[in-house]
Amino acid sequence: MRDVTTAHPVQDLDVQPTPLALLLLGREADPRSERGVECPGDLPAPSDPDLVERARAAKEKLGDKVFVLGHHYQRDEVIQFADVTGDSFKLARDAAARPEAEYIVFCGVHFMAESADILTTDDQQVVLPDLAAGCSMADMATAEQVAECWDVLTEAGIADQVVPVSYMNSSADIKAFTGRHGGTICTSSNAERALEWAFEQRESGAAKVLFLPDQHLGRNTAVRDMGMSLDDCVVYNPHKPNGGLTVEELRSAKMILWRGHCSVHGRFSLDSVDDVRERIPGVNVLVHPECRHEVVAAADYVGSTEYIIKALEAAPAGSKWAIGTELNLVRRLANRFAPEGKEIVFLDKTVCFCSTMNRIDLPHLVWALESLADGKLVNRIQVDPETEKYAKLALERMLALP
Repeated sequence: MRDVTTAHPVQDLDVQPTPLALLLLGREADPRSERGVECPGDLPAPSDPDLVERARAAKEKLGDKVFVLGHHYQRDEVIQFADVTGDSFKLARDAAARPEAEYIVFCGVHFMAESADILTTDDQQVVLPDLAAGCSMADMATAEQVAECWDVLTEAGIADQVVPVSYMNSSADIKAFTGRHGGTICTSSNAERALEWAFEQRESGAAKVLFLPDQHLGRNTAVRDMGMSLDDCVVYNPHKPNGGLTVEELRSAKMILWRGHCSVHGRFSLDSVDDVRERIPGVNVLVHPECRHEVVAAADYVGSTEYIIKALEAAPAGSKWAIGTELNLVRRLANRFAPEGKEIVFLDKTVCFCSTMNRIDLPHLVWALESLADGKLVNRIQVDPETEKYAKLALERMLALP
């Protein structure tokens, strides 16, 4: 049986496990879950000294038939075989721009592969090397929970004022819900514009936003970037009756934030910021907007993964940086810019990889590529037509944002 990797708990968030989280990875499966099943057949041994050569040979055999996407948070051993690297939405668009590729091998997590399937043609087949590579944040909002939330908003008499805005880091089901209810998707780069669009959708000017599934990105964008107050935001907890909120709280709120978070970014604390400033005088603190509000407020710079990379590219030689994002990327950037005299460290003293992203390892990639090279389609990610229709509608609304 596979090892079950548990994310570090995040204090104060009161996120309880759903029944789906009780599944044994690798032994059970549920079509509604982003948790996976055991790969058929045997994986190459992690100690196989020929893994790199096997991956290279299989990729060469496939030629233009395969296009490998590598998310920034992937291991170095995997990212070396990526044809393109980037964040989740960039990679999905890159896949759509390569219609000649029969196979899209997505080295990322489940919701990313779903987005690639939605945006690519019916002739293209998206493969996720390990189906157990899910996303703890995306798992925090199920279709059933969000439907129940909408019922709560309807009973409170405000559903007609609410526009859903869902983060890219969400399942296809949640994207489809967003599309059905007149909402849009956002990334960490365009969240402010997406919220501006949402608030413009009601002629009365009384629009509210239901922000899914990351409370921190929603709160940080509303308060830090758009000048709202913390009192304008309430948190809907799907594990409590009526989301743990009164009708008056729902009616007075501008931002109804889903009680979800990233298990990596949510671990950074104000103590982390204070400690690194004390240890490294003159350090620049640069964090992702999925971090807690107090961390974002204390940072010098805040931005998406792409923003972080560009900021470090433009940084002067000899500058010092503490980065609040996933460790694989931070370590890769530290090595890349070390020759330029830039000191780059992880914001927290405790090492923390994205455990589900790290499920895509070299043995799984080799297995997927060799299977495809032998004419066997494995681990295909396929979104059903009805879900795809409305999820794509929500994505297209985002693409139409100025």
